[in-house]
Amino acid sequence: MLWTIFITCLEALYMLIIALMTLQAIFNIRLRLFIWEEPEQALLNSAPTVYRQPQLSFTILLPARHEEEVYRDTIQKVYDLNYPRKLVQIMAICREDDTGTIAEARAKINELRDPNVQLVIFNDKPINKPHGLNLALQVSKGDIVTIFDAEDEPHPDILQVINTTYLNEQVDVVQSGVQLMNHNTKWFCFLNVLEYFFWFKSSLHFFASVGMTPLGGNTVFVRRNLMQRLGGWDENCLTEDADLGIRLCLSGARVRIIYDDEFVTKEETPHTIEQFIKQRTRWNQGFIQILFRGRWLKLPNLSQRLLALYVLILPEVQAFFTLMIPVSIVMFFFVKLPVWMAMFTFMPFYCFILAMFIDLAGLHEFVKVHNRQWSWREAGMLLIAFMPYQILLGIGAIRAVYRFLKGASNWEKTAHIGQHRGNVAKG
Repeated sequence: MLWTIFITCLEALYMLIIALMTLQAIFNIRLRLFIWEEPEQALLNSAPTVYRQPQLSFTILLPARHEEEVYRDTIQKVYDLNYPRKLVQIMAICREDDTGTIAEARAKINELRDPNVQLVIFNDKPINKPHGLNLALQVSKGDIVTIFDAEDEPHPDILQVINTTYLNEQVDVVQSGVQLMNHNTKWFCFLNVLEYFFWFKSSLHFFASVGMTPLGGNTVFVRRNLMQRLGGWDENCLTEDADLGIRLCLSGARVRIIYDDEFVTKEETPHTIEQFIKQRTRWNQGFIQILFRGRWLKLPNLSQRLLALYVLILPEVQAFFTLMIPVSIVMFFFVKLPVWMAMFTFMPFYCFILAMFIDLAGLHEFVKVHNRQWSWREAGMLLIAFMPYQILLGIGAIRAVYRFLKGASNWEKTAHIGQHRGNVAKG
């Protein structure tokens, strides 16, 4: 009798988990397809086609640590943006012990000989990106503050786009698109590139429509006085960008999303599996930190709070679902379920297959809008890599939960080697 009750409870719990996995998968598909289901959103969030006269001044923050291979080129690319140089302050940000990157920055600054291109060196703690940003914010002068990462390639007209948007609309924050570009350098790059593609092109517009926008780490433009009023970035959070997004929503800031394939800031994927897992660990652990700090609970609307909760608990959900894989295999071979239950357990698998084909369509769209050749070989590699990629995401989530419980909060930086610049090798 007790054994029967135990088995019944186990089956009920298993069905509940399957239902939750299915709902999560369906919602994730909804996020990815939002912009195609609501095409008017794409028009509302497109970049202006006619530029206003440059009026606003910009401070561009370029935080870097151990970025010798890419930093000099990035400073040059930012300096070459199509905007009056007298209205652009560029601040390279390095820590004192990073002598290699400092040397690259100084060499480029000495070459440019422009007083608006400056180097900020700090020697205190914490040793992380938000601390350097806050120090630079204190001496920034521009009307608008933005960040580009050390390997970024912003579009030459991006400041024209942002200046025009601010002058045409009553907004406080503008998030523009970011896109990983080296889709075919490693087997996991296909899915990593498409994550960014769907996130900035579609999902972020859904979040903005609800009024809860977890911002990206760069190409975010914020009024300087607003940033200073908010106290800058949270130096104790591993995802200071997501935390800033929630605080901006709480402050009532008007957030504008701009996505246009032409104007994306180009970046690269992590160049090894280890680097990728460390990056996802840091992101996931940062979400866990924000979750337990509870600022999101102060969001005014239930829909905003639920959406914030969904984003912030994804690390735990991913970790749990990854651990469920061996359990599902055992259940498949050793537990006899009623026919209807057995059929229901295949629901996540159906969503899994649908997601694969959505990614396949996404790859076709990506290569088309970025003027690249379609390759059936690459399409096949994407399909083969789909499941292993989900396992990598799960490993990153499990590791984040472990580090959080352990109390480890050191900043695991992602290395950059410039894979997205020029010709890159396939493999």
